Amino acid sequence: MKAVVMAGGEGTRLRPMTSSMPKPLLPVVNRPIMEHVLRLLKRHGLNETVVTVQFLASLVKNYFGDGEELGMELTYANEEKPLGTAGSVKNAEEALKDDAFLVISGDALTDFDLTDLINFHKEKGSLVTVCLTRVPNPLEFGITIVDEEGKVERFLEKPTWGQVFSDTVNTGIYVMEPEVFDYVDPDVPVDWSGDVFPQLMKEGKPIYGYVAEGYWEDVGTHESYVKAQADVLERKVDVDIDGFEISPGVWVAEGAEVHPDAVLRGPLYVGDYAKIEAGAELREHTVVGSNVVVKSGAFLHKAVVADNVYVGPHSNLRGCVVGKNTDIMRAARIEDGAVIGDECLVGEESIIQGNVRVYPFKTIEAGAFVNTSVIWESRGQAHLFGARGVSGILNVEITPELAVRLAGAYATTLKKGSTVTTARDHSRGARALKRAVISALQASAIDVRDLENVPLPVARQQTARGSAGGIMIRTTLGVPDSVDIMFFDGQGADLSQGSQRKLDRVFARQEYRRAFPGEIGDLHFPSSVFDSYTGSLLRNVDITGIADSGLKVVVDASNGSAGLVLPSLLGKLGVDSLTINPGLDEARPTESADMRRSGLVRLGEIVASSRAAFGVRFDPVGERLSLVDEKGRIIEDDRALLVMLDLIAAERRSGRVALPVTTTRIAEQVAAYHGTQVEWTTTSPDDLTRVGGEEGAIFGGDGKGGFIVPEFSSVYDGTAAFVRLIGLVARTQLTLSQIDARIPRAHVLKRDLATPWAVKGLVMRRVVEAAGDRFVDTTDGVRVVETDGRWVMVLPDPAEAVTHLWAEGPDDASAQALLDEWAAVVDSAGR
Repeated sequence: MKAVVMAGGEGTRLRPMTSSMPKPLLPVVNRPIMEHVLRLLKRHGLNETVVTVQFLASLVKNYFGDGEELGMELTYANEEKPLGTAGSVKNAEEALKDDAFLVISGDALTDFDLTDLINFHKEKGSLVTVCLTRVPNPLEFGITIVDEEGKVERFLEKPTWGQVFSDTVNTGIYVMEPEVFDYVDPDVPVDWSGDVFPQLMKEGKPIYGYVAEGYWEDVGTHESYVKAQADVLERKVDVDIDGFEISPGVWVAEGAEVHPDAVLRGPLYVGDYAKIEAGAELREHTVVGSNVVVKSGAFLHKAVVADNVYVGPHSNLRGCVVGKNTDIMRAARIEDGAVIGDECLVGEESIIQGNVRVYPFKTIEAGAFVNTSVIWESRGQAHLFGARGVSGILNVEITPELAVRLAGAYATTLKKGSTVTTARDHSRGARALKRAVISALQASAIDVRDLENVPLPVARQQTARGSAGGIMIRTTLGVPDSVDIMFFDGQGADLSQGSQRKLDRVFARQEYRRAFPGEIGDLHFPSSVFDSYTGSLLRNVDITGIADSGLKVVVDASNGSAGLVLPSLLGKLGVDSLTINPGLDEARPTESADMRRSGLVRLGEIVASSRAAFGVRFDPVGERLSLVDEKGRIIEDDRALLVMLDLIAAERRSGRVALPVTTTRIAEQVAAYHGTQVEWTTTSPDDLTRVGGEEGAIFGGDGKGGFIVPEFSSVYDGTAAFVRLIGLVARTQLTLSQIDARIPRAHVLKRDLATPWAVKGLVMRRVVEAAGDRFVDTTDGVRVVETDGRWVMVLPDPAEAVTHLWAEGPDDASAQALLDEWAAVVDSAGR
């Protein structure tokens, strides 16, 4: 006997899950519903099956093919238009006309004994046997009454409660003789229970009802979809579950990686090659699909998560459904009954209320509170660029495909035949993405100079030597699973805001330039890059007095790319040095704040025990520098800025210093004491480097370990700052602790507040209104200065739904009070 699987319905009640996927392919415990149906058919010997398809038919065909993988023979009957339950089977008449056949829905989960159903049909000599079951709520189904012999007496499709006369309903599973096709007109919509069965009963044809024992669930609503998952996990339905039951009710599929410190409370299912990190908690009735990543601190309870989903740290998913290829970012919360479609982005700390529907390809901004369904709105992010280029989680937000599109957009902003310098850090992810970037640049008629793995300052310097721009790919500082794609202008500096907007527009329009075959760009690998860099550095930075000073320094290369430059540089300086952690560590391309802190503590111990003049620690890409004084004490980054400022201003006695407006005003006192002047800039790195590169500039810094040495370059350069510092200490004969001690203490506090994009403008207007008659500085954001010199600054983040606040006072208590006062202003406007 053959079978017919009806798989053509649109599943409109299950949208947005069925917006881009046919209902039969919806996974139940990581296996499509229809696959469960086909396995049931095979178990009962129904290996030859015709599948009727209509909505998104190609997806069904592509997934199941000819059925060989299941050990079955599948053929397909395609409907050009919906033909109803009977019409779709009539469409497959040619394959079914020789013998009795079984009809079953491809989107209902069941374990009925089909063999017993078929035997009943044959014993009764029936033309049609309807498979029935008993349900507590029959409103959504067709009610059927049978007599003692099992003969059908009455049908009623989808009754109201006033019409309910039984709890025995039609499951849509039938065994039929081919003569039934005589009652179905071809190429017109016809239904079995609404059209054909009443006619058969009118003519007295034998129609029997078989009341089946076992499980049956019509997966027609979101509630029934979630219930089906729980029922499989509770073993209420006899279907196969892929994987291994590692503890009672806890199923883990092949290749899944579950950390021993993750909490799993079954019944639940973890799909193949999923990764559950330490500290994550999965509770009962949770289903995690293939290749899903669940980060530390995430909590999932009764959540159904499809394939290739990223669940960020400390996110909270309860009773929800999440479509495939969706990213749930840090601390997001999705409540009971919510459904997220395929390929969505749910931003950090956002909340999606219960029963909200988010349709495919939507972005929920960070910090958003969503209590209505998102159907037509795009909710797109306002800007592509963040603080340091385009940043995101590797292979989640930043994929090779995105890298190709970004590089193509960047190339389109340049002239054909231009040269772009590319570089990366020592991580595997950066290496893979850079190859994609190079291909896209060459395909857009751009020549490429690839530096491979070099420190970030070297990449900037080499870009400035004849290239139209540059691209550096590195691991995000302090975030090991994220990357930054950084774009440089012809001087090696970060792109200006205007250039970023231009790149944004090209990327959004996807109007990429493509080269003709004869225009494909060349690829070069320049030699002696490090020698060129160190030679230029030693020629331009004052190193007098170093060789005769007898200084001893300890240098921590942090297992990063700075270690590639240091050996030859230290030898040429003639300084007694001890280098630690010089080798590249591919598994650790960046470091957390705790790792950095412990590294500085260890550096301090070595400096103190070796009686060195000071110690420096580079970040992994050689861009930033941290200091330890001769006593082994850590000089915090904001203090290190003041120490460097004091040394340079004391030596130069004139000139301008570039500092962001968030820097303590003590910097202004230090600079003025030595006859130099501070030029305040915005917090944007490109603005700081612009001012740092202007005539008369003697120094620049951001208070986060980034220093500009204008005589060498206008960008942050940890190595240049290190060479400058050695020369200054050698010539002044002062220790870093002595310099630090003579600078007043600063009291600057910072706070971040979540602010939805829609109210950011309102927040800033309220801040200005609240300032009243007080002095207001709008260099960047709004800085309000009190009459006693205290100040607070409010700055909306350009890339996230966040507002940043800084406050400075004569002591921490005063600064804290000011911060609390203005945080209340921001909070009230953001509500």
